[in-house]
Amino acid sequence: MDAVELSRKLQEEATCSICLDYFTDPVMTTCGHNFCRECIRMTWEKAKGKKGRRKHRGVFPCPECRELSPQRNLRPNRLLTKVAEMARQHPGFQSQDLCQVHQEVLKLFCKDDQSPICVVCRESQEHRTHRVVPVEEAVQEHKLKLEGDMRHLQEEMMKTQKLQIREQQTLAEWQEKVKKRRWRIMMEFKKMAVLLVEEKQHLLQALRQEEEDIAARLLESMAALEQQSCSLKTLLLRLEDCSKREPLQMLQDIKEPLDRKNSLSVQYPEAIPIALRTICRVPGQIEVLKSFQENVVPDPATAYPYLLLYESRQRRYLSTPPDGTPCSKDRFLAYPCAVGHQTFSSGRHYWEVGMNLTGDALWALGVCRDNVSRKNRVLKSPENGFWVVQLCKGKKYVPPVSTLTPITLTEPPSHMGIFLDFEAGEVSFYNASGGSHLHTYAQPAFPGPLQPFFCLGAPKSGQMVISTVTLWVKG
Repeated sequence: MDAVELSRKLQEEATCSICLDYFTDPVMTTCGHNFCRECIRMTWEKAKGKKGRRKHRGVFPCPECRELSPQRNLRPNRLLTKVAEMARQHPGFQSQDLCQVHQEVLKLFCKDDQSPICVVCRESQEHRTHRVVPVEEAVQEHKLKLEGDMRHLQEEMMKTQKLQIREQQTLAEWQEKVKKRRWRIMMEFKKMAVLLVEEKQHLLQALRQEEEDIAARLLESMAALEQQSCSLKTLLLRLEDCSKREPLQMLQDIKEPLDRKNSLSVQYPEAIPIALRTICRVPGQIEVLKSFQENVVPDPATAYPYLLLYESRQRRYLSTPPDGTPCSKDRFLAYPCAVGHQTFSSGRHYWEVGMNLTGDALWALGVCRDNVSRKNRVLKSPENGFWVVQLCKGKKYVPPVSTLTPITLTEPPSHMGIFLDFEAGEVSFYNASGGSHLHTYAQPAFPGPLQPFFCLGAPKSGQMVISTVTLWVKG
Protein backbone atom coordinates (compact mmCIF):
# COMPACT_ATOMS: atom_id res chain seq x y z
CA MET A 1 0.00 0.00 0.00
CA ASP A 2 1.57 3.34 -1.08
CA ALA A 3 1.62 6.53 0.99
CA VAL A 4 -1.37 8.03 -0.83
CA GLU A 5 -3.57 4.98 -0.28
CA LEU A 6 -2.45 4.76 3.36
CA SER A 7 -3.36 8.41 3.88
CA ARG A 8 -6.78 7.85 2.39
CA LYS A 9 -7.37 4.80 4.57
CA LEU A 10 -6.39 6.76 7.68
CA GLN A 11 -8.86 9.51 6.83
CA GLU A 12 -11.62 6.97 6.20
CA GLU A 13 -11.08 5.19 9.52
CA ALA A 14 -11.00 8.50 11.43
CA THR A 15 -14.27 9.81 9.93
CA CYS A 16 -17.69 9.61 11.61
CA SER A 17 -20.34 8.15 9.27
CA ILE A 18 -22.99 10.53 10.65
CA CYS A 19 -21.30 13.99 10.47
CA LEU A 20 -18.70 12.90 7.86
CA ASP A 21 -16.02 14.73 9.85
CA TYR A 22 -13.16 13.50 12.02
CA PHE A 23 -14.32 11.83 15.25
CA THR A 24 -14.93 14.02 18.28
CA ASP A 25 -15.14 12.04 21.56
CA PRO A 26 -15.77 8.71 19.69
CA VAL A 27 -17.83 5.96 21.36
CA MET A 28 -18.47 2.33 20.33
CA THR A 29 -21.86 0.60 20.27
CA THR A 30 -22.35 -3.05 21.31
CA CYS A 31 -22.29 -4.02 17.63
CA GLY A 32 -18.77 -2.59 17.26
CA HIS A 33 -19.45 0.56 15.21
CA ASN A 34 -18.00 3.96 16.17
CA PHE A 35 -19.62 7.39 16.15
CA CYS A 36 -19.08 10.82 17.72
CA ARG A 37 -20.79 10.81 21.12
CA GLU A 38 -22.87 13.88 20.23
CA CYS A 39 -23.78 12.51 16.79
CA ILE A 40 -25.15 9.20 18.10
CA ARG A 41 -26.94 10.98 20.94
CA MET A 42 -28.69 13.37 18.53
CA THR A 43 -29.60 10.48 16.22
CA TRP A 44 -31.21 8.53 19.06
CA GLU A 45 -32.93 11.65 20.41
CA LYS A 46 -34.62 12.10 17.04
CA ALA A 47 -35.67 8.43 17.09
CA LYS A 48 -37.36 8.95 20.47
CA GLY A 49 -39.82 11.39 18.97
CA LYS A 50 -41.09 8.98 16.34
CA LYS A 51 -44.22 7.18 17.53
CA GLY A 52 -44.49 3.42 17.27
CA ARG A 53 -40.79 2.89 16.67
CA ARG A 54 -39.59 1.75 20.12
CA LYS A 55 -40.90 -1.30 21.91
CA HIS A 56 -38.12 -1.29 24.47
CA ARG A 57 -37.14 1.85 26.33
CA GLY A 58 -33.42 2.78 26.23
CA VAL A 59 -32.63 0.55 23.23
CA PHE A 60 -31.93 2.05 19.78
CA PRO A 61 -30.75 0.74 16.38
CA CYS A 62 -27.19 1.29 15.17
CA PRO A 63 -27.20 3.85 12.27
CA GLU A 64 -24.97 1.52 10.23
CA CYS A 65 -26.17 -2.08 10.85
CA ARG A 66 -29.57 -1.35 12.55
CA GLU A 67 -28.68 -3.81 15.37
CA LEU A 68 -30.32 -2.78 18.65
CA SER A 69 -27.95 -1.39 21.22
CA PRO A 70 -28.61 -0.07 24.75
CA GLN A 71 -27.80 3.63 24.92
CA ARG A 72 -26.12 3.30 28.30
CA ASN A 73 -23.68 0.68 26.96
CA LEU A 74 -21.74 3.17 24.79
CA ARG A 75 -18.02 2.76 25.44
CA PRO A 76 -15.39 5.49 24.78
CA ASN A 77 -12.87 4.53 22.07
CA ARG A 78 -9.63 6.20 23.20
CA LEU A 79 -7.56 4.59 20.43
CA LEU A 80 -9.85 6.08 17.80
CA THR A 81 -9.56 9.45 19.51
CA LYS A 82 -5.79 9.36 18.92
CA VAL A 83 -6.26 8.22 15.33
CA ALA A 84 -8.65 11.12 14.64
CA GLU A 85 -6.19 13.59 16.16
CA MET A 86 -3.40 12.18 13.96
CA ALA A 87 -5.63 12.53 10.90
CA ARG A 88 -6.36 16.15 11.77
CA GLN A 89 -2.68 17.01 12.13
CA HIS A 90 -1.58 15.05 9.05
CA PRO A 91 -4.38 15.24 6.52
CA GLY A 92 -2.15 13.65 3.86
CA PHE A 93 -2.59 14.06 0.14
CA GLN A 94 -5.89 15.51 -1.02
CA SER A 95 -7.43 14.56 -4.33
CA GLN A 96 -6.58 17.98 -5.74
CA ASP A 97 -2.86 17.31 -4.97
CA LEU A 98 -2.78 14.52 -7.59
CA CYS A 99 -2.62 14.75 -11.36
CA GLN A 100 -6.08 13.95 -12.73
CA VAL A 101 -4.52 12.10 -15.67
CA HIS A 102 -1.59 10.20 -14.15
CA GLN A 103 -2.55 10.13 -10.43
CA GLU A 104 0.94 11.36 -9.59
CA VAL A 105 1.85 14.09 -7.10
CA LEU A 106 1.87 17.60 -8.64
CA LYS A 107 5.48 18.63 -8.03
CA LEU A 108 6.06 21.00 -10.98
CA PHE A 109 4.53 24.22 -12.27
CA CYS A 110 4.15 25.02 -16.00
CA LYS A 111 4.69 28.74 -16.53
CA ASP A 112 3.25 28.70 -20.04
CA ASP A 113 -0.06 27.12 -18.95
CA GLN A 114 0.03 28.63 -15.43
CA SER A 115 -0.93 25.29 -13.83
CA PRO A 116 0.68 22.59 -11.66
CA ILE A 117 1.78 19.36 -13.42
CA CYS A 118 3.36 16.03 -12.43
CA VAL A 119 6.68 14.55 -13.59
CA VAL A 120 4.89 12.42 -16.19
CA CYS A 121 3.15 15.49 -17.64
CA ARG A 122 6.55 17.17 -17.86
CA GLU A 123 7.77 14.53 -20.32
CA SER A 124 4.58 14.57 -22.38
CA GLN A 125 4.38 16.21 -25.79
CA GLU A 126 2.08 18.90 -24.40
CA HIS A 127 4.59 20.29 -21.84
CA ARG A 128 7.95 19.16 -23.23
CA THR A 129 8.76 22.60 -24.74
CA HIS A 130 7.19 24.63 -21.94
CA ARG A 131 8.96 26.51 -19.16
CA VAL A 132 8.66 24.36 -16.03
CA VAL A 133 9.89 25.10 -12.49
CA PRO A 134 9.51 23.31 -9.15
CA VAL A 135 6.31 24.07 -7.26
CA GLU A 136 8.25 25.64 -4.36
CA GLU A 137 9.96 28.12 -6.71
CA ALA A 138 6.65 29.02 -8.39
CA VAL A 139 4.98 29.48 -5.01
CA GLN A 140 7.70 31.88 -3.86
CA GLU A 141 7.50 33.87 -7.10
CA HIS A 142 3.71 34.17 -6.92
CA LYS A 143 3.78 35.04 -3.23
CA LEU A 144 6.03 38.00 -3.99
CA LYS A 145 3.71 39.09 -6.78
CA LEU A 146 0.66 38.68 -4.54
CA GLU A 147 2.31 40.81 -1.85
CA GLY A 148 2.97 43.55 -4.40
CA ASP A 149 -0.59 43.36 -5.71
CA MET A 150 -1.99 43.49 -2.18
CA ARG A 151 0.11 46.55 -1.36
CA HIS A 152 -1.13 48.22 -4.53
CA LEU A 153 -4.75 47.42 -3.70
CA GLN A 154 -4.28 48.71 -0.14
CA GLU A 155 -2.95 51.98 -1.54
CA GLU A 156 -5.89 52.22 -3.91
CA MET A 157 -8.27 51.56 -1.03
CA MET A 158 -6.66 54.33 1.02
CA LYS A 159 -6.96 56.75 -1.90
CA THR A 160 -10.59 55.75 -2.40
CA GLN A 161 -11.36 56.18 1.29
CA LYS A 162 -9.77 59.64 1.28
CA LEU A 163 -11.93 60.57 -1.69
CA GLN A 164 -14.98 59.26 0.16
CA ILE A 165 -14.13 61.49 3.13
CA ARG A 166 -13.54 64.43 0.78
CA GLU A 167 -16.92 63.96 -0.89
CA GLN A 168 -18.66 63.65 2.48
CA GLN A 169 -17.02 66.85 3.68
CA THR A 170 -17.85 68.58 0.41
CA LEU A 171 -21.48 67.50 0.70
CA ALA A 172 -21.63 68.82 4.28
CA GLU A 173 -19.98 72.09 3.21
CA TRP A 174 -22.36 72.37 0.29
CA GLN A 175 -25.41 71.78 2.48
CA GLU A 176 -24.14 74.37 4.97
CA LYS A 177 -23.72 76.93 2.19
CA VAL A 178 -27.22 76.19 0.94
CA LYS A 179 -28.55 76.55 4.47
CA LYS A 180 -26.97 79.99 4.86
CA ARG A 181 -28.16 81.12 1.44
CA ARG A 182 -31.71 79.93 2.16
CA TRP A 183 -31.71 81.87 5.43
CA ARG A 184 -30.43 85.00 3.67
CA ILE A 185 -33.12 84.78 0.99
CA MET A 186 -35.77 84.62 3.68
CA MET A 187 -34.32 87.63 5.53
CA GLU A 188 -34.04 89.76 2.39
CA PHE A 189 -37.69 89.19 1.60
CA LYS A 190 -38.65 90.20 5.14
CA LYS A 191 -37.01 93.58 4.56
CA MET A 192 -39.46 94.38 1.83
CA ALA A 193 -42.69 96.16 2.70
CA VAL A 194 -44.58 93.87 0.34
CA LEU A 195 -43.66 90.19 0.33
CA LEU A 196 -43.30 88.99 -3.24
CA VAL A 197 -44.27 85.42 -2.52
CA GLU A 198 -44.16 84.11 -6.07
CA GLU A 199 -40.65 85.43 -6.74
CA LYS A 200 -39.46 84.16 -3.39
CA GLN A 201 -40.74 80.66 -4.16
CA HIS A 202 -39.15 80.85 -7.58
CA LEU A 203 -35.75 81.60 -6.08
CA LEU A 204 -36.14 78.95 -3.39
CA GLN A 205 -37.13 76.41 -6.02
CA ALA A 206 -34.08 77.33 -8.10
CA LEU A 207 -31.87 76.97 -5.03
CA ARG A 208 -33.54 73.69 -4.12
CA GLN A 209 -33.01 72.37 -7.64
CA GLU A 210 -29.38 73.50 -7.57
CA GLU A 211 -28.94 71.89 -4.17
CA GLU A 212 -30.46 68.63 -5.39
CA ASP A 213 -28.42 68.63 -8.60
CA ILE A 214 -25.10 69.16 -6.83
CA ALA A 215 -26.06 66.86 -3.93
CA ALA A 216 -27.11 64.19 -6.44
CA ARG A 217 -23.78 64.49 -8.24
CA LEU A 218 -21.92 64.29 -4.94
CA LEU A 219 -23.99 61.31 -3.78
CA GLU A 220 -23.47 59.62 -7.13
CA SER A 221 -19.73 60.22 -6.82
CA MET A 222 -19.80 58.86 -3.27
CA ALA A 223 -21.80 55.81 -4.38
CA ALA A 224 -19.31 55.12 -7.16
CA LEU A 225 -16.45 55.43 -4.71
CA GLU A 226 -18.27 53.15 -2.24
CA GLN A 227 -18.78 50.54 -4.96
CA GLN A 228 -15.16 50.89 -6.01
CA SER A 229 -14.07 50.53 -2.39
CA CYS A 230 -16.14 47.33 -2.04
CA SER A 231 -14.68 45.91 -5.25
CA LEU A 232 -11.16 46.69 -4.11
CA LYS A 233 -11.84 45.22 -0.68
CA THR A 234 -13.39 42.06 -2.16
CA LEU A 235 -10.46 41.56 -4.50
CA LEU A 236 -7.99 42.25 -1.72
CA LEU A 237 -9.67 39.68 0.54
CA ARG A 238 -9.64 37.22 -2.38
CA LEU A 239 -5.92 37.72 -2.87
CA GLU A 240 -5.25 37.52 0.87
CA ASP A 241 -7.23 34.28 1.06
CA CYS A 242 -5.38 32.91 -1.96
CA SER A 243 -2.01 33.83 -0.50
CA LYS A 244 -2.77 31.87 2.70
CA ARG A 245 -3.74 28.62 0.99
CA GLU A 246 -1.61 25.56 0.54
CA PRO A 247 0.98 26.10 -2.23
CA LEU A 248 -0.59 23.88 -4.85
CA GLN A 249 -4.09 25.04 -4.07
CA MET A 250 -2.91 28.66 -4.30
CA LEU A 251 -1.38 28.00 -7.72
CA GLN A 252 -4.53 26.29 -8.92
CA ASP A 253 -6.77 29.17 -7.82
CA ILE A 254 -4.44 32.09 -8.66
CA LYS A 255 -5.42 32.67 -12.27
CA GLU A 256 -8.94 34.02 -11.70
CA PRO A 257 -8.09 36.68 -9.06
CA LEU A 258 -5.05 37.75 -11.04
CA ASP A 259 -7.19 38.19 -14.15
CA ARG A 260 -9.68 40.23 -12.11
CA LYS A 261 -6.90 42.36 -10.72
CA ASN A 262 -5.39 42.98 -14.14
CA SER A 263 -8.77 43.98 -15.57
CA LEU A 264 -9.58 46.24 -12.61
CA SER A 265 -10.03 49.89 -13.55
CA VAL A 266 -9.80 52.35 -10.65
CA GLN A 267 -11.58 55.65 -11.33
CA TYR A 268 -11.01 58.91 -9.43
CA PRO A 269 -13.83 61.44 -9.85
CA GLU A 270 -13.05 65.08 -10.36
CA ALA A 271 -13.88 67.47 -7.54
CA ILE A 272 -17.37 68.91 -8.01
CA PRO A 273 -17.48 72.73 -7.74
CA ILE A 274 -19.90 73.96 -5.11
CA ALA A 275 -20.08 77.65 -5.97
CA LEU A 276 -23.71 78.75 -5.75
CA ARG A 277 -25.31 80.02 -8.94
CA THR A 278 -28.66 80.95 -7.43
CA ILE A 279 -28.58 84.59 -6.42
CA CYS A 280 -30.63 86.33 -3.76
CA ARG A 281 -32.51 89.04 -5.64
CA VAL A 282 -35.76 90.68 -4.57
CA PRO A 283 -37.41 92.59 -7.41
CA GLY A 284 -37.72 96.28 -6.60
CA GLN A 285 -35.54 96.08 -3.50
CA ILE A 286 -32.89 98.48 -4.80
CA GLU A 287 -35.62 101.02 -5.60
CA VAL A 288 -36.92 100.70 -2.02
CA LEU A 289 -33.42 101.07 -0.59
CA LYS A 290 -32.83 104.18 -2.68
CA SER A 291 -35.53 105.88 -0.63
CA PHE A 292 -32.87 105.91 2.14
CA GLN A 293 -30.09 107.15 -0.17
CA GLU A 294 -27.55 109.59 1.25
CA ASN A 295 -25.28 111.95 -0.62
CA VAL A 296 -22.13 110.38 0.76
CA VAL A 297 -18.90 112.26 -0.04
CA PRO A 298 -15.36 111.25 1.04
CA ASP A 299 -13.65 113.57 3.50
CA PRO A 300 -10.35 114.88 2.00
CA ALA A 301 -8.99 115.55 5.48
CA THR A 302 -9.03 111.82 6.22
CA ALA A 303 -7.59 110.63 2.90
CA TYR A 304 -4.29 108.78 2.59
CA PRO A 305 -1.62 111.29 1.43
CA TYR A 306 -1.28 109.66 -2.02
CA LEU A 307 -5.02 109.07 -2.43
CA LEU A 308 -6.26 111.69 -4.89
CA LEU A 309 -9.84 112.98 -4.79
CA TYR A 310 -11.16 114.84 -7.81
CA GLU A 311 -14.53 116.64 -7.76
CA SER A 312 -15.94 116.66 -11.27
CA ARG A 313 -18.56 119.35 -10.71
CA GLN A 314 -16.08 121.85 -9.32
CA ARG A 315 -13.23 120.56 -11.52
CA ARG A 316 -10.82 120.66 -8.58
CA TYR A 317 -8.65 118.32 -6.53
CA LEU A 318 -9.83 117.87 -2.99
CA SER A 319 -6.48 116.49 -1.83
CA THR A 320 -2.89 116.62 -3.03
CA PRO A 321 0.27 114.63 -2.26
CA PRO A 322 2.10 115.69 0.90
CA ASP A 323 4.35 118.70 0.62
CA GLY A 324 6.19 118.20 3.87
CA THR A 325 3.51 119.69 6.11
CA PRO A 326 2.52 117.51 9.10
CA CYS A 327 -0.47 115.22 8.55
CA SER A 328 -3.54 115.68 10.71
CA LYS A 329 -4.51 113.04 13.25
CA ASP A 330 -7.57 112.13 11.15
CA ARG A 331 -5.64 111.14 8.04
CA PHE A 332 -5.09 107.47 7.13
CA LEU A 333 -1.38 106.73 6.87
CA ALA A 334 -1.32 102.94 6.70
CA TYR A 335 -3.66 102.38 3.73
CA PRO A 336 -4.95 104.30 0.67
CA CYS A 337 -8.23 104.92 2.53
CA ALA A 338 -10.72 107.63 3.35
CA VAL A 339 -14.00 107.91 5.24
CA GLY A 340 -17.12 109.91 4.46
CA HIS A 341 -18.05 113.30 5.87
CA GLN A 342 -21.16 111.78 7.45
CA THR A 343 -21.27 109.96 10.77
CA PHE A 344 -24.22 107.66 11.42
CA SER A 345 -25.45 106.69 14.89
CA SER A 346 -29.09 105.83 14.06
CA GLY A 347 -31.52 105.23 11.22
CA ARG A 348 -31.25 103.60 7.80
CA HIS A 349 -28.84 104.84 5.15
CA TYR A 350 -28.02 103.79 1.59
CA TRP A 351 -25.31 104.88 -0.86
CA GLU A 352 -23.75 103.59 -4.04
CA VAL A 353 -20.16 103.40 -5.27
CA GLY A 354 -19.06 103.03 -8.88
CA MET A 355 -15.89 101.03 -9.57
CA ASN A 356 -13.46 100.51 -12.40
CA LEU A 357 -10.99 97.85 -11.28
CA THR A 358 -8.01 97.50 -13.58
CA GLY A 359 -5.49 95.72 -11.35
CA ASP A 360 -5.26 92.80 -8.92
CA ALA A 361 -4.99 94.86 -5.73
CA LEU A 362 -7.66 94.55 -3.03
CA TRP A 363 -10.25 97.25 -2.60
CA ALA A 364 -12.63 97.57 0.34
CA LEU A 365 -16.03 99.19 0.87
CA GLY A 366 -18.38 99.41 3.83
CA VAL A 367 -18.48 101.21 7.17
CA CYS A 368 -16.12 101.60 10.10
CA ARG A 369 -16.20 102.99 13.62
CA ASP A 370 -15.33 106.67 13.83
CA ASN A 371 -12.33 105.85 16.05
CA VAL A 372 -10.56 103.07 14.12
CA SER A 373 -6.78 103.02 13.96
CA ARG A 374 -5.57 105.23 11.07
CA LYS A 375 -1.83 105.12 11.71
CA ASN A 376 -1.26 101.38 11.93
CA ARG A 377 -2.11 98.43 9.73
CA VAL A 378 -4.90 96.32 11.21
CA LEU A 379 -7.08 93.63 9.71
CA LYS A 380 -10.28 95.16 8.38
CA SER A 381 -12.66 92.95 10.37
CA PRO A 382 -15.64 93.65 12.65
CA GLU A 383 -13.44 92.87 15.66
CA ASN A 384 -11.31 95.86 14.68
CA GLY A 385 -14.26 98.12 13.83
CA PHE A 386 -14.60 97.47 10.07
CA TRP A 387 -17.69 96.00 8.37
CA VAL A 388 -16.49 95.82 4.79
CA VAL A 389 -16.33 93.60 1.72
CA GLN A 390 -13.12 93.31 -0.24
CA LEU A 391 -13.08 93.35 -4.02
CA CYS A 392 -10.54 91.99 -6.44
CA LYS A 393 -10.31 90.51 -9.90
CA GLY A 394 -9.20 86.91 -10.15
CA LYS A 395 -8.09 84.81 -7.19
CA LYS A 396 -4.69 86.27 -6.47
CA TYR A 397 -5.76 88.12 -3.34
CA VAL A 398 -8.42 85.74 -2.02
CA PRO A 399 -7.57 85.33 1.70
CA PRO A 400 -7.71 82.03 3.59
CA VAL A 401 -10.93 81.10 5.34
CA SER A 402 -11.08 82.77 8.73
CA THR A 403 -13.77 84.22 10.96
CA LEU A 404 -11.66 87.40 11.19
CA THR A 405 -11.14 87.78 7.44
CA PRO A 406 -13.51 90.17 5.60
CA ILE A 407 -15.61 88.80 2.77
CA THR A 408 -13.83 88.96 -0.61
CA LEU A 409 -15.66 89.18 -3.95
CA THR A 410 -13.57 87.93 -6.86
CA GLU A 411 -16.20 89.11 -9.39
CA PRO A 412 -17.05 92.58 -8.10
CA PRO A 413 -19.96 94.48 -9.67
CA SER A 414 -19.47 97.78 -11.47
CA HIS A 415 -21.78 99.52 -8.96
CA MET A 416 -22.01 98.53 -5.31
CA GLY A 417 -24.89 99.51 -3.02
CA ILE A 418 -24.32 99.72 0.76
CA PHE A 419 -27.30 99.74 3.14
CA LEU A 420 -26.83 100.48 6.85
CA ASP A 421 -29.65 99.72 9.30
CA PHE A 422 -28.13 101.01 12.53
CA GLU A 423 -30.88 99.90 14.94
CA ALA A 424 -31.02 96.41 13.42
CA GLY A 425 -27.22 96.07 13.62
CA GLU A 426 -26.94 95.23 9.91
CA VAL A 427 -24.76 96.32 7.01
CA SER A 428 -25.81 94.82 3.65
CA PHE A 429 -24.09 94.93 0.27
CA TYR A 430 -25.83 94.72 -3.11
CA ASN A 431 -25.04 94.63 -6.78
CA ALA A 432 -26.67 97.95 -7.60
CA SER A 433 -26.90 97.11 -11.30
CA GLY A 434 -28.41 93.63 -11.04
CA GLY A 435 -30.18 94.07 -7.70
CA SER A 436 -28.76 90.88 -6.15
CA HIS A 437 -27.73 90.56 -2.52
CA LEU A 438 -24.00 89.96 -1.96
CA HIS A 439 -23.42 89.84 1.80
CA THR A 440 -24.80 91.01 5.16
CA TYR A 441 -23.05 91.61 8.47
CA ALA A 442 -25.44 91.23 11.42
CA GLN A 443 -24.82 91.76 15.13
CA PRO A 444 -27.03 92.67 18.10
CA ALA A 445 -25.85 96.31 18.05
CA PHE A 446 -23.04 98.50 16.77
CA PRO A 447 -20.49 99.66 19.37
CA GLY A 448 -20.66 103.33 18.35
CA PRO A 449 -21.07 105.83 15.51
CA LEU A 450 -20.13 104.61 12.02
CA GLN A 451 -18.71 106.27 8.91
CA PRO A 452 -18.69 105.19 5.26
CA PHE A 453 -15.33 103.60 4.47
CA PHE A 454 -13.43 103.52 1.14
CA CYS A 455 -10.13 101.81 0.42
CA LEU A 456 -8.27 101.46 -2.88
CA GLY A 457 -5.58 98.93 -3.62
CA ALA A 458 -2.45 100.37 -5.21
CA PRO A 459 -1.40 102.65 -8.08
CA LYS A 460 -2.93 101.64 -11.42
CA SER A 461 -5.52 99.43 -9.68
CA GLY A 462 -8.43 101.50 -10.98
CA GLN A 463 -10.79 104.24 -9.84
CA MET A 464 -13.65 104.56 -7.40
CA VAL A 465 -16.53 107.02 -7.82
CA ILE A 466 -18.66 108.20 -4.88
CA SER A 467 -21.34 110.70 -5.81
CA THR A 468 -19.42 113.41 -7.72
CA VAL A 469 -15.99 112.47 -6.33
CA THR A 470 -13.47 110.20 -8.08
CA LEU A 471 -10.72 108.45 -6.08
CA TRP A 472 -7.46 106.90 -7.32
CA VAL A 473 -3.98 106.28 -5.99
CA LYS A 474 -1.15 108.38 -7.31
CA GLY A 475 1.57 106.24 -8.91
